[in-house]
Amino acid sequence: MRLPPVQEFIHWLEVGQGARVLRIIVAVLCVLTVTIWYDLYQTRNFSAPEAMEAAQLARNLARGEGFTTQVVRPLTIQLVEDTLGVNARLGRPPRVEPAENTRDGDASLRRPVHPDLFNPPLYPLLLAGWMKLLPFNDVIEGFFWRHQPEVLITAFNQLLFLLLAWLAYRLARRLLNGEAAVVLVAVLCASEFLWRFSASGLPTMLLLVLFVGLLDALTRLEEAQREGHHRLRWFLPRAAAAGLLLGLLALTRYGLLVLLLPVALFYLLFLGRQALPVLAVTLLMTAVVVTPWLVRNHQLSGTLFGVRGYAIYEETLRFPDGRLERSLRPDLETVGTLDLIRKAGEGLRQLTGDDLLRLGGSWVGAFFLVGLLGQYRNPGLSRLRVFLFLCLPTLALTQALGRTHLSVMSPVFTTENLLAVLTPGVCLVGVAFFFWMIERLELPFPEFRHVLSTVLVLGTAVPLFVRVLPPRTVPVVYPPYYPPYLQEAAGYLEPSELLMTDMPWATAWYGDRTSVWTTMDAQQSFYEINDQHKALSALLLTPLTTDAQFRRQILQSRNHEWSRLVLEIMFRTNVPARFPLTHVWRRGTPDHLFLADRPRWLTKVDGKEEAAPLPPAGETNVPPSRLINEPPASPQASATNHPSAGGTDAPSATPDTAATNTSPAKPQPATRGDPER
Repeated sequence: MRLPPVQEFIHWLEVGQGARVLRIIVAVLCVLTVTIWYDLYQTRNFSAPEAMEAAQLARNLARGEGFTTQVVRPLTIQLVEDTLGVNARLGRPPRVEPAENTRDGDASLRRPVHPDLFNPPLYPLLLAGWMKLLPFNDVIEGFFWRHQPEVLITAFNQLLFLLLAWLAYRLARRLLNGEAAVVLVAVLCASEFLWRFSASGLPTMLLLVLFVGLLDALTRLEEAQREGHHRLRWFLPRAAAAGLLLGLLALTRYGLLVLLLPVALFYLLFLGRQALPVLAVTLLMTAVVVTPWLVRNHQLSGTLFGVRGYAIYEETLRFPDGRLERSLRPDLETVGTLDLIRKAGEGLRQLTGDDLLRLGGSWVGAFFLVGLLGQYRNPGLSRLRVFLFLCLPTLALTQALGRTHLSVMSPVFTTENLLAVLTPGVCLVGVAFFFWMIERLELPFPEFRHVLSTVLVLGTAVPLFVRVLPPRTVPVVYPPYYPPYLQEAAGYLEPSELLMTDMPWATAWYGDRTSVWTTMDAQQSFYEINDQHKALSALLLTPLTTDAQFRRQILQSRNHEWSRLVLEIMFRTNVPARFPLTHVWRRGTPDHLFLADRPRWLTKVDGKEEAAPLPPAGETNVPPSRLINEPPASPQASATNHPSAGGTDAPSATPDTAATNTSPAKPQPATRGDPER
C-alpha cells in the first residue's frame, strides 16, 4: 500500500536520504553564519605586505598589463638592468603598445613597466580572474571602514576554505569513517588560526587545498600498491596528478618545491617496484609545470626565483630588516657559511619553541604529535602519518633558512610559515588518534563518544569564540596603514610618475602608483635611481620610518638614514643640499612625511596654482611647531628657494598646506573632490 505524500516525506526525512541532506544543510548554514559573523565583526584590512603586493599584481593582470608590478625594489632594478641592459630601466618607454599600457594612449598615463620578480604566479592569476568576475572598486570615498576589494578577496579565500573542508571530509571518510570525517571538518571550521589566514589576503588557503589534493593522490597510490589490483599504467596518471599538484604548490610558494624530497621517500618506502617509474613521472610533470615560469624569471633577472631566491641571505648579520632588497648592489660574498648556520639555528630554535606548539592551529596538534607513535587500523593512514613526519623537518629547515623581514613583521600569519601547510594532515592524524583513544576507553554508554567529540570541537573553537566576542575589532590597521591617506597622497602623482616610500606595497595597492622601496642610503643609491633610471616625483615616509627608536635605531643604526632625514626636516626644516624634493605636504605630520618636487596638493585659483608659503623674511629655519601644528605664513613665491632658482644654500623644506585640519594624531580621510586641495 502506497503511503500518503506527507508520510513518504517524513519517512524520507527520518530514515532515508533526507536525514543526510538535512544534516548537510544545517552544517552549511552553521558555516555561513560563522563566516558572516566573523567577516562583520573580526576581519580587518590587509596588514601583510605579501597580500597587498599579490593584490596589486592581480589588478595589473586583470587590466591586461601582464606580470608587471608597481612595487619596485632597488634589488630588482639592478637585476633587470644587469640582465636586459639599460633599455630595461624604469625611465625607458615600455615595450608594449600605448593602448595596452595607458588609457586612451595618453603618454602622461603610461605606467613605468617593471617585471614582477617577487610573487609566484598562481595566486595572482586566480585573483585576477576573480577581479574580472566581480565589480572591484578601489576608489575610497567618504567614511572609511573596510576596503571593498579586500572584502571580495577575503570572500574568495573563504570559498577556498569551504573547498578545503569538503576535500578534507572526502579524505577522512575514505581513510577513517563518516563520524571522524565530520569531526575533522568541525575542527577545521572551528580553527581561529585558519579563519585569520582566510581573511589575511595571503595564498595560504590555496596552499591548503592543493596540499589536501596531494595527500589524496599519495594515499590512493599507496592503497593501489598495497592491494595489488592494478598494473603500472594505472599508476602513471595518478603519479602525473601528484606531480601537477606539486608544481602548483611550487607556483604558489617556491619553498614548497622541497616537498619533492618527502614525496620521493614515500614512493620508495611504500610503492615497491612501482616506485621508480611513478617517481620519474611525478618529477617530469612537476618540471613541466614549473620550468616555463623559472625560465621567464631567469630571462628577466638572471635568477630562477627572482627576489625569493635571495631569502637565504636575508636576516643574517649582514642583511637584517630587508636591507638586501633595498640595496642596489648587495655584496653577497660577505655572507659566509657560519652566517647561514647561525640563521638556521636561530630559526629552528624558534620553530621548536613556539611554532611546533601551534602546529595545526589548535591543541589538536598535540594529538598529532602523540599520534605519530600510534598504529591505526587503516594501513594507509599509518603510512600517511609517515609522510607527514617526513615533511616536518624538511619544511622546518626550509622555513628557518628562508626567513626574511616578513617573518619579523608577522611571525605566524605570513607566506613564510610553511608549517601551516601541514594543518589539514595534522588535524586528520590528530582526530584519528582521538578516536583511537576513545575505542580503548570504557565508556558508560556508546553514545558518550559523541559527547567527547563535541568537547574536542568546542575546545578547538574557544579561541574563535573569544575573538568574536565584543568589543568589535576595528578593521583599520593603523599604524601603519591608513588607506585614505595613502590613496590621496599617491593620487597627487600621475600614473607615469615615480614615488619612493617605505611601504611600496601599500601605495601600489591603495594608491595605484608605481612605488620604489626606500633605498638603504639616502644619498648615493637615491640619486642613482633619480638620475639614471627615472626622476622621483615624491617621497612618502610613514610610521614604519617615523616610529623608529631614537637611540638604538636613529642614532646608532646604519639602516635608518631616512628616519634621520625626518628629524632634520621636522626640527630644522631643512632638506639636504640639492635634494630634488623640497615641498612638504602638512597633512599627516608628524606620523607621515610627504615630500614632492612641487606643491601638487594646492588648489587652483583662476587656472593658476596658489603660490607655496615660505619662511618669513629674516628666518633661516621655520620652528617645528609651525611645520606641524600652526597655520602657514602668507603665500610667497616658491621659486626663490628651489635649486633651479640658482641659490647655493641648502633649500628649506616648504611647509605647503592643503587642509585646515592639521592634527598630527592620525591622517583624516579625504575625497577626490576635497576643496582643501
